[in-house]
Amino acid sequence: MARGIRLLLAEPLLTAHKDPAGFDVVRRRRDPLAAYFEFYCGWRLVVEARMGYARLTKVRVSADASRPARRRRAGAAPFDRRRYILLCVAAAELIGTPVTTIGLLAERIVLALAVDPDLPAFDTSNRAERMALVDAVRMLESYGTLTAVDGATDSFVETAAAKVLYRVDATLLMRLLAAPTGPSRLSAPPTDPAGQRAELLAEQRYGPAPDPAELAEGPITVQRNLALRHRVFRRLLDDPVVHRDDLTEAERSYLESLTGRRLVRDAAEQAGMVLEERAEGWMLVDVDAIATDVRFPDDGSHARIAALALLDRLTTSGPAVPEQLTVATRALLARFPAWAQAYQDTDGHQRLRDAALTVLAQFGLIRCDGVTVRATPSAARYAVIAMTEAPTHEETP
Repeated sequence: MARGIRLLLAEPLLTAHKDPAGFDVVRRRRDPLAAYFEFYCGWRLVVEARMGYARLTKVRVSADASRPARRRRAGAAPFDRRRYILLCVAAAELIGTPVTTIGLLAERIVLALAVDPDLPAFDTSNRAERMALVDAVRMLESYGTLTAVDGATDSFVETAAAKVLYRVDATLLMRLLAAPTGPSRLSAPPTDPAGQRAELLAEQRYGPAPDPAELAEGPITVQRNLALRHRVFRRLLDDPVVHRDDLTEAERSYLESLTGRRLVRDAAEQAGMVLEERAEGWMLVDVDAIATDVRFPDDGSHARIAALALLDRLTTSGPAVPEQLTVATRALLARFPAWAQAYQDTDGHQRLRDAALTVLAQFGLIRCDGVTVRATPSAARYAVIAMTEAPTHEETP
């Protein structure tokens, strides 16, 4: 069961096609896994054994823009607004269509966007537009909702006359949206996207007052305790670290209560994780690194190596403004001229600095108030103790 919990935390949409061994673990333990996520987090787990997928509908406590969808091609650039639009419209047009071609799908998207004045039109004669659609379609293929049975999706980039035949898994397609409220139940008009988003994320089980401020001051009720439990455990299982000063007073009191402490220990034990509790906060550590798709520290990219160096600068010398970190990054590139060739140009030091800070923010290791960047208490965990140098110019940090 512990492995199943961590697999689903890393891959909320787990398919037998991508991970047959992992899916078998989840399939065999579906009931206790569903009970675990429902009790601690209020997340619903659906396992379709015959269809070959498991879907954990994770709902975050707050919006997080640090994990965008990325293109399935070299560079893995994040999706822009255009690609998100095409992804959503393509998914909507595929519902109820068991088989289609990329040409037919493109035509339906053209018609759908033409009748919506709030969305830009789609032009299949434009190569950049075709590439954006291919990125969206490849994303759907990666989820297993589309399968190319004849032809290759990338051929549409070169010509709109490309012949690609798809089989559509409409059931899995409808599981992609992890929202507590279905789109068909929204009352806010399309001209009010903020209102629609609020309705999509509304969870009726907590009653009419799920607002954090009201949770802190409202009377003690079964719904309020349920909301508190789910909020804190969603953060513990979904965030790299939970700092004490990021929680409301009610959330801190819950975690420090006898019941809260017992539940955290039980949740960590059942998930096979190690609970670290310090004066500054809490962290659930997966020593096997199964529960995450990204790791830190990690030497898998130049940005992550630079992130470790900048974090050492912040923990040893204190907060810094971005310009100071730019100087530190430039010095790093100058010290190791054979390293990070992609950043050894005019503005490379700034791009590497930004990429490194993005990594640190993603792991909750820094905070920026718009002027100053400072390390969070958890950053001390990754302090660099010593660095060694090779005697040649071919060395790397």
